[in-house]
Amino acid sequence: MVILIERSDVVERIGALLAEVPDPEIPAVSLVDLGIVREVHADRVVLTPTYTGCPATRVIETMVRVALDEAGFKNVRIETALSPPWTTDWITEQGRAKLKAYGIAPPVPAGTRAVECPQCGSVETQEVSRFGSTPCKAQWRCRDCLEPFDLFKCH
Repeated sequence: MVILIERSDVVERIGALLAEVPDPEIPAVSLVDLGIVREVHADRVVLTPTYTGCPATRVIETMVRVALDEAGFKNVRIETALSPPWTTDWITEQGRAKLKAYGIAPPVPAGTRAVECPQCGSVETQEVSRFGSTPCKAQWRCRDCLEPFDLFKCH
C-alpha cells in the first residue's frame, strides 16, 4: 500500500501517476501494486526494492524519474529506503490478482502447503526448483494441467 504522506492534489496526482508505472520484470503489475512505492510526498517519492540486491532497482528508479519528469514533476526527488525491508505482504490485493492473471502464482503465507495453479486453479502442484525466472520467484508445475508456472516467493 502506497502511503500518501500529505493529502494534496499534487501528492494524489503523483500517487496516481506511479500506479501506472509497470514493474520492469512483471509488466502486468505496477510498482504500486507490488508495494515498491512506499511513500509519496509533494517533493519526494520513497521506493523500497523487493530486496537489496534486486537487479531491477536502477531500472525502476529510472522509470519513476522518467514518469515524474514527463508529468512535470522534475523537482520531486527519488529516495530508496531499505528499512523496513520490503515484504510480499505489501503486494496489494489488486496486485495479487494481476500476478495470477499474468500466470504467476501470488505469494502464499509461510507454512501454507497449497499453491494454486494460476492456469487451472488446481492445488495439485509441486515445486520444481526454488529458483525461477527471477530471484524473487520459484518454478512450480501443476500436476493436473501439467503447466509450469512461477510462484512469487514469500519474503
